[in-house]
Amino acid sequence: MSLVTDSPVRSSSSDDFVTFLDASLDSDSSEEAEDSSHLETQRIKRSKVEIMENVEEGSESTSLTPSLEQTEEASIKKDACTHPGSFGEMCILCGQRLDDKFGVTFGYIHKGLRLQNDEVVRLQNTDMKNLLRHKKLCLVLDLDHTLLNSTLLIHMTLEEEYLKSQTNSLQDISKGSLFMLDYMHIMTKLRPFVRTFLKEASEMFEMYIYTMGDRPYALEMAKLLDPQREYFSSRVISRDDGTHKHQKGLDVVLGQESAALILDDTENAWPKHKENLILMERYHFFASSCHQFGFSCKSLSELKNDESETDGALAAVLKVLKRVHKMFFDELKETLVDRDVRC
Repeated sequence: MSLVTDSPVRSSSSDDFVTFLDASLDSDSSEEAEDSSHLETQRIKRSKVEIMENVEEGSESTSLTPSLEQTEEASIKKDACTHPGSFGEMCILCGQRLDDKFGVTFGYIHKGLRLQNDEVVRLQNTDMKNLLRHKKLCLVLDLDHTLLNSTLLIHMTLEEEYLKSQTNSLQDISKGSLFMLDYMHIMTKLRPFVRTFLKEASEMFEMYIYTMGDRPYALEMAKLLDPQREYFSSRVISRDDGTHKHQKGLDVVLGQESAALILDDTENAWPKHKENLILMERYHFFASSCHQFGFSCKSLSELKNDESETDGALAAVLKVLKRVHKMFFDELKETLVDRDVRC
């Protein structure tokens, strides 16, 4: 099954850290994800308190100098440590300072978090089992020209000025599709059908946002698309989180490649994962978007028009996603763990 061809378009204790990440993988709602993050913060605080108490207790001991056996035991533990991950360049298990190039950065999950390759694989395997148990796959979604279109206010044409009086309230985002973010000097238009698309796709997929925009922009767009944090939780990846400049990769996604689909309007953004990609028809609502890609025609906004809700690109690709999901879980002959969305 060729997807492109067929498409229409965390703490001082390693156990606590692993439990935190596993809980994040198992969470079925943003509320659970937030609770896990809160629990992790509390674990870190408790760990720090316990360390300080141990130090104080040790200072009251009759022997202030560690024994040779204790020193050797600590050295052996440090030498044997596999360094599954780090916070602030320190191993989460043994506390040893690690090179700043150690492992893969997962800052979108927790600031300063890096994971060693074996730990990434372990978590991806855990995620795979969890997804299959809930009959879900992984879906990575681009933002610009795929789910929405944004423009700087200074780039709006005279024919688009009327839009400034038609923007929706940021106080009730779920009922709007056109937003002016004055503090970012941009206007954003959500693609028609996007809210229905996200709702129905979330029943079949664990979803990620992955954009080449910077992190502040990514988070603001995630708020517009998912104001209740029902669909993405902390799974919002920006160019600041990637491992290769000007490229996107599944290495920072905690899902196995065999169960991951990508929706993006730019094939070149995914040089290593083209088999996972469903190429989207670009959404050009604003004039600046048309100019960016060298089109001299009027934009949808200048024509005071828009894509169809029922026959537009997102409605069409949702049908493809439903078909892939059905084939993966109901039609393929291989055992579930051996199935691959790229085949």
